[in-house]
Amino acid sequence: MKSPVDIAVTGAAGQISYSLLFRLAAGDLLGPDQPIVLRLLEITPALDALNGVLMELNDCAYPLLHDVVVTDDPKTAFDHVDYAFLVGAKPRKQGMLRSDLLLQNAEIFQVQGKALNAAANRNVKVLVTGNPANTNALLAQRNAPDLAPSCFAAMSMLDHTRAISQLAAKCAVSIRDVSNVCVWGNHSCMQYPDLHHAKVKGIDALSLVGRDWFVDDFIPTVQHRGTEVIKARGASSAASAANAAIKHMSVWINGTDDGDWVSMAVPSDGSYGIAEGLVYSFPCRVVDGQYHIVESLEINAFSRERLRQNEAEVREEMLAIQHML
Repeated sequence: MKSPVDIAVTGAAGQISYSLLFRLAAGDLLGPDQPIVLRLLEITPALDALNGVLMELNDCAYPLLHDVVVTDDPKTAFDHVDYAFLVGAKPRKQGMLRSDLLLQNAEIFQVQGKALNAAANRNVKVLVTGNPANTNALLAQRNAPDLAPSCFAAMSMLDHTRAISQLAAKCAVSIRDVSNVCVWGNHSCMQYPDLHHAKVKGIDALSLVGRDWFVDDFIPTVQHRGTEVIKARGASSAASAANAAIKHMSVWINGTDDGDWVSMAVPSDGSYGIAEGLVYSFPCRVVDGQYHIVESLEINAFSRERLRQNEAEVREEMLAIQHML
């Protein structure tokens, strides 16, 4: 039996985590022969609810679940962790300004960044899903100076899988027939799902779907999919977000398929003119557990403007919490 691997999940009593934890315990991330320790972080008032989740995890009798640590202390949660899913964040409430949400969540991710810096494995992979994800990832990363920036990413995988699903449905093909879709920018309704490089069974996607559908249907559908889910089910995406988190981390561990890439929000290295250091979604390939921004893609004027708009939004968010970086 292999030695257990430590996985931290924050906001562990929330809806996304409720869909995530049981899949982690079943081996969906690391496989059927890798035991794990789940280190679950919640705010103090939610610990009773989290203990109910713990009961359910125990009742499932997962062979791979070596231990579960339940805590409200970030350093305990991140002690020697190999993988961290930063799910927990305050949701935006009616009457709340976006700037208010930024500042309230900034406090959470500042504390968690410092705790990761103090306690986590030096090669930890930290995936931020709590919104605003790009800025929260930047804040956590900047408050963990002893960890490499490449230890951090924000999740644009849900946007990526939404884009693949829409394109596959339009072309009446399998998901497996779609490649080289990418989502640029911020995890917000400003994001830019891009088909200029996408292929369907090796054929240029835009030649199959037409530019009108791309601009008038595809882009807004992907951008506003989260809102439509809330309207339909009365709650935000949970199972699909958990699935995307597992998929993102799995790709980060195991690598991308030959010739394809995924969308990951990572610290910019200046590629495509995006300011260095901003956490921004790019098409990425992963090799040996390290992500690399895909280089030298042709960017036309239409795409360039949308990349610029996203950069401006991410920069604006960063400036709002500049004093905490």
